[in-house]
Amino acid sequence: MKTKTLVLALMAGLLAAVSCSQSKRLTDLVDPMIGSGEHGHVFVGANVPFGMVQLGPQQINDSWDWCSGYHISDTLIIGFSHKHLSGTGIGDLGDILLMPFDDARTLRTKGYVSNKKREVGHIYAPLDHSLESVRPGLYCVQLPAYGVKARLTATERVGLHEYSFDSDRASLVVDLQTGIGWDSCTVSTLKVVDPLHIEGTRSSRGWAQEHTWHFWAEFSEPIVSTEKETLENDGDVDILHFDLGKDRKLMVKVALSPNGCQQARANMEAEMPGWDFDAVAQAADDKWEKALSSIEIEPMDSKQEKIFYTSLYHTMMAPQLCSDAGQEPRYTILSLWDTYRAENPMLTLIAPQLSRDLADTYMDIYRKRGQLPVWDLDGWETYCMVGNPGVISLADLVLKGFVEDEQAAYEALVASSRLSDRGLDLHGRYGFIPFDCTREWYMVSKSMEYAIADACVAKVARKFSDDKTAEEFEWRSKAYERYFDPESGFMRSRNLKGEFRTPFNPFSAEWDDADYVEGNAWQYTFLVPHDVQGLIDLFGEERFTQKLDSLFVVQGDGTGNVADMTGLIGQYAHGNEPSHHIVYMYNWLEGQQYKCAELVRRIMDEMYFDEGGGVCGNEDCGQMSAWYILSALGIYQVDPAGGDFALGSPAVKSAKVHLGDDKVLNIKALNNSPENIYLRSASWNGVELEKPFISWESIREGGELVFEMTNER
Repeated sequence: MKTKTLVLALMAGLLAAVSCSQSKRLTDLVDPMIGSGEHGHVFVGANVPFGMVQLGPQQINDSWDWCSGYHISDTLIIGFSHKHLSGTGIGDLGDILLMPFDDARTLRTKGYVSNKKREVGHIYAPLDHSLESVRPGLYCVQLPAYGVKARLTATERVGLHEYSFDSDRASLVVDLQTGIGWDSCTVSTLKVVDPLHIEGTRSSRGWAQEHTWHFWAEFSEPIVSTEKETLENDGDVDILHFDLGKDRKLMVKVALSPNGCQQARANMEAEMPGWDFDAVAQAADDKWEKALSSIEIEPMDSKQEKIFYTSLYHTMMAPQLCSDAGQEPRYTILSLWDTYRAENPMLTLIAPQLSRDLADTYMDIYRKRGQLPVWDLDGWETYCMVGNPGVISLADLVLKGFVEDEQAAYEALVASSRLSDRGLDLHGRYGFIPFDCTREWYMVSKSMEYAIADACVAKVARKFSDDKTAEEFEWRSKAYERYFDPESGFMRSRNLKGEFRTPFNPFSAEWDDADYVEGNAWQYTFLVPHDVQGLIDLFGEERFTQKLDSLFVVQGDGTGNVADMTGLIGQYAHGNEPSHHIVYMYNWLEGQQYKCAELVRRIMDEMYFDEGGGVCGNEDCGQMSAWYILSALGIYQVDPAGGDFALGSPAVKSAKVHLGDDKVLNIKALNNSPENIYLRSASWNGVELEKPFISWESIREGGELVFEMTNER
């Protein structure tokens, strides 16, 4: 009997071990290639969540669809660089570019014509995508033309390269001249410190008018000789030569710092003292696994599961660290015009410490520049897009309790909103930007974005019982009332006398009349997420309902076609952020929530994919994916500062959202299916919700949100 018991125990242990070894990792569900085609512009390569280093392949083309430096349609590679953007509509970075090659192979340096209409010389290799593989924290490729196999992985501040060669003679191109997109090197230095180490600095200008990265690199084998290669019209690159051991491998560690080469060296010593590639790659995978585990779902099917976790992965490409090891964490790549809408509210749910660090980052920027960030790129304010999105994001963090010095934050919010640049003085004086008082472009878009920020400032003012300031900014937040044309039912540009600009075409976008940016009057008429009820009252409920219905069916006249207006359902443009809250506006209309449910499911089904382009527009530093994550969970924060979460149509069967501090939001969607898309009811901790909303104050404490789904409207 004892023997039998022992055997059974051993078998049980063996089965448990096998089960454990075969347990699914969330990192296995992620496909980093999703979004690398069409106009997704995502980063492909090796990094860790929100890390400083994004180590991945770089291609020759600098056209729009190569904003991240990579597009799946391309079959050429010029090396592996350490800084990339993900999902943006402008290209930059591409710092510290390395290209390995076997000395026995011919180095290809043919010139290519870029979209700048000039000859550019580049060292390059053919890229066969069938010889390429990528997963979170790991990128691998074979380059037969150069007799090399490459594996890349990373920590927060250090990139690790492993190159296996066909022979025992190897070389490495170190290119500090080449960048991505608009990036152009202004100053570069490279010093061979000793046979195992180099250091250097690269400064450039592009989208960011100035940015600098310092690096410290270490090699597993000593440098035996060096030379310079002059590339046609593109400066010099350094070539390092190595004699390899019998394993024919060269490993390279490259650490970055925004502050200096010695700080980069310290970052390497802190994060990657050894040479165990597999251990570093496993640690990167583990970091991704932990980050992805912030939301556990029971999916509808495997396709949805893949889209969900790839989307969650994409939300963690930015913001990116820009501080050294041992310092207080600070971040850059703040695409706030995009991310204040869903990405940043999502982070307040699943990443409370990062949210606190972002608040500190915003305040550091304010102290240095006298204003909160708009679009910070590697420490440089680009002023990309319109409005005051840093005000919106910081106000949300204040109202949710993520800011330590709330009084200082309040002062920063008010001061940043009373500046006189970018038409803000006119907006503050008149409550809108009259087209005859400025040569500013995009007046309607700018002023309506300012109005959203103003509403956020007013909320914080009320929190501080500053009624005078609250009233000032509440008045400013009503810009939509001043742009509203009751005859046409659109937000239209007007002059100081109150006369609307003519001629007017609601389909005309961007370059045609300069009143709207990346959109037209159809989309911008609904850009009032801070006061949906006020907008409804302005129209009248019946007329507003008709207008909202029309948005999703009316067809354009061909004048509104711009690159960022993609993912169209009628004139609703899911490929661009000003539309992202609109489907949830149906929740404010009695008996109309079913339309929200229908459209949310349609968008998730038609605009997000498990292969190819992946998303219907630029990924935009996580915003496109964050919309999917929140919508799949059945919630979306329409009012971007401290507002309630509107209920949509959950697309998962259940979810567990880890909120930090051992608090959990449990979501159950009973009877959920592709057909059962409507809400029969919703309850919070057993109490039925009377309206399709749930407050942040409720969610932050954790609890259970239960949806009962049906196929009946």
